[in-house]
Amino acid sequence: MRKRAAFLVLLGVVLTSCGDDETTGDGDGSADATTLTVYAAASLTKTFEQIGEEFEAQHDGVEVELSFGGSSDLVAQIQEGAPADVFASADVSNMDKLAELQGQEPQDFATNTLQIAVAPDNPLGIEGLSDLAGQDVRLVVCAPQVPCGAAAQKAAAAGGVELTPVSEEQSVTDVLGKVTSGEADAGLVYVTDVLAASGAVLGIDFAEAAAAVNTYPITTIEGNDSGALAGEFVDLVVGETGQSILGAAGFAPASSSSS
Repeated sequence: MRKRAAFLVLLGVVLTSCGDDETTGDGDGSADATTLTVYAAASLTKTFEQIGEEFEAQHDGVEVELSFGGSSDLVAQIQEGAPADVFASADVSNMDKLAELQGQEPQDFATNTLQIAVAPDNPLGIEGLSDLAGQDVRLVVCAPQVPCGAAAQKAAAAGGVELTPVSEEQSVTDVLGKVTSGEADAGLVYVTDVLAASGAVLGIDFAEAAAAVNTYPITTIEGNDSGALAGEFVDLVVGETGQSILGAAGFAPASSSSS
């Protein structure tokens, strides 16, 4: 009887030990997973989600954590110590604000152009930038410090058009949201945002957009915790796979390899 009791105690210890092994970490063998944190402009959301998945598929045990927002907001967060390993901006000027924190020379990887986004049936019959100056048009744009807002101002200046938006948003996705919800009649967004909306809005080209093409640079952040992984993510973005994903989303290639 005493031998049987001792055996049961021993069996319990073994089973408990096995159970501990199976529940270590996340329970899926990812206890030693490495996280790569990427901060990227809101207009890159869908493409970087795809690129992040591709990166994870190529790097076993690596998880890509993506944080999207207006480039100016992301820069402020990084300057305040946010743990970004990689930063992709929707313009060069916001990238330049991080000159002292850049882990490597930024590389230009895409360009993007503005379109006017309206409801699919375009009830106001908007045809160009000058139509947005009408008093009966509820126009929404990005704030001036946000790349899409700076581009909107540049395009308006090129066309000699004075825009009077009813609101200025902190990201291009917020502008698009106002149009799709019916809170705005029109918004200035990127070609890529119109494509990503999958028919929820109609995109209208306008000539002045050619004066406000945005160049997107990407860099690693100095002192990041991911080691060589940050540079490898940048390589994926500027390489054939990343460029294919970006091109399919409507981004045009960058004219140079560095900013």
